[in-house]
Amino acid sequence: MKLISENLHIISKNTKEAVKNRDEFYIKNLLKRQIAANPDWIDLNIGPARGAFAGAMEWIVNIASEMTDIPLSLDTTNIDEIESGLKLAKNPQNWIINSTSADFERLEAVTDVAVKYNANIIALTMNSELGIPKESDGRLELAFEINEKTQEKGIENEKIFFDPLILPVAVEQSQAVEALNTIRMLKESFEPPVLTTIGLSNVSNGAPAHLRPLINRVFFVLAAGCGLDSAIVDSFDTELLRINGLLENQTPQNAADELILSIYETMRDFGEIDDVACDLSDRSQLEIFKTARVLLNKTVYSNSYLEI
Repeated sequence: MKLISENLHIISKNTKEAVKNRDEFYIKNLLKRQIAANPDWIDLNIGPARGAFAGAMEWIVNIASEMTDIPLSLDTTNIDEIESGLKLAKNPQNWIINSTSADFERLEAVTDVAVKYNANIIALTMNSELGIPKESDGRLELAFEINEKTQEKGIENEKIFFDPLILPVAVEQSQAVEALNTIRMLKESFEPPVLTTIGLSNVSNGAPAHLRPLINRVFFVLAAGCGLDSAIVDSFDTELLRINGLLENQTPQNAADELILSIYETMRDFGEIDDVACDLSDRSQLEIFKTARVLLNKTVYSNSYLEI
């Protein structure tokens, strides 16, 4: 699966201050760590980019382009900032605009810029009227609306990454399954096929810090089994990167790895999680299996679900 590194984002207070103050030393160090993880894209999240943040995308893109050839994902609600970054790209056809919704004005603006630079688009299956539909059918309907516009503009399906939008399992547990169902439906409903992506860390928002990496990793495996093409991830999570390699290479090193592959294959083959063989006396396997059952809405989530 292709990975988009999420680690440069102004949700982080330190990063927000560094972008605001144009702290080149901080930004270079943050980019250096991401480059070392060798993701397929690096996401540059600068928020609305107004006021003191105006011009931040051009500034960061210039820094990143001097350091690496890894394509960039330009993540802002400010379409002018996105275009200012794309203007600097040597190969904008490999870059991503992150993102559009199904709202007409935003969709029109993003598709116009995407056509101009032949860039890829992340498309969120939501709009301002409905928000995020609770059921996968509603999300698919919005994907069809977006696809109608991209076809009208001559944008190929392979340039579109639909995001089914994950809600936190700690808040709305059933929505993890709806996101998985939406991934399957997106992969089955378009010809030629579209691509899919998720903001992986959203699934663990609100969970205790010690649970978040485990929840993210197990959901990653479930989503991969459903046909997910890419994910926006914490590229500093070395275990997640290892699991991605495990899914690609199918080379388990221990019993926990074998369980991960079994869960992946079960999702791929539309099987049942409770049919997966698992040694619950092995703590590593226990944690993976219990987390998978929670994410598939087989067990009620609580912050102590691993101990129940």
